[in-house]
Amino acid sequence: VQLQASGGGSVRAGGSLRLSCAASGISFRRYDMGWYRQIAGTQRELVAMQSAAGAVSHGASVEGRFTISRDNENITVQLEMNSLKPDDTAVYFCHARYEYAWGPDVYWGQGTLVTVSS
Repeated sequence: VQLQASGGGSVRAGGSLRLSCAASGISFRRYDMGWYRQIAGTQRELVAMQSAAGAVSHGASVEGRFTISRDNENITVQLEMNSLKPDDTAVYFCHARYEYAWGPDVYWGQGTLVTVSS
């Protein structure tokens, strides 16, 4: 199983970036897909999630600025980030989860760094 994230980089406050995650080795359509982020020394926080059924949720700190979308044909999940703030600076991780009857099956990508300067 591989979750390959791309699209991170450096941007000025107010700018935009688009992250993409290409999945392989999983039955993508069955998995809930999401993005988390982590600042050094802190816990990972949920940024956005799109369920296998299509339901979308975004973290309160990014609501209205970030948009998650999945492409089941190309087996990718994207995160469109607009109106970026310095507080959005973090390593962003792609996440896949499927709930089996006996427990969850969870995978993480390698992370991609987003740096927002003021």
